[in-house]
Formats: sequence, C-alpha cells, structure tokens
Amino acid sequence: MIISARNQLKGTVKEIKTGPVSTEVVIDVNGAEVVSSITTGSAESLNLSIGDEVVAIIKASSIMVGKE
Repeated sequence: MIISARNQLKGTVKEIKTGPVSTEVVIDVNGAEVVSSITTGSAESLNLSIGDEVVAIIKASSIMVGKE
C-alpha cells in the first residue's frame, strides 16, 4: 500500500469496542496507545481482530503540541 500520508505508525490491535455505528480501535504502538474511531462497517470490512498487525495512518492539517 502506497499512500501520501507521512504519519504512519505500525502497531498491534490491542482492543476493539464495537458499537452500532462506530467502532473504537486501540492500537499498541511500541507501548503507546493510539485510538481510532472508524465506522463499524469499515471495521467489519477490515475483519479486525485483537493481535492483528495494522498501520495507523494520521492525516491532519494540524498537530497540536502541549507542555506542562
């Protein structure tokens, strides 16, 4: 798969919370969690399961950075 998005994080599906319309997918990326909300139809099409190797693709016009 070749895409233009530069922020691609390889990880493992840690948790899947399926709802009637949207599904929350928790991805373990080297010990950090990335959480994605996708449609339940998309989750079913991807046939996602716990332990699957996936890529979190982040495409945003801005990224916020905070510091305490």
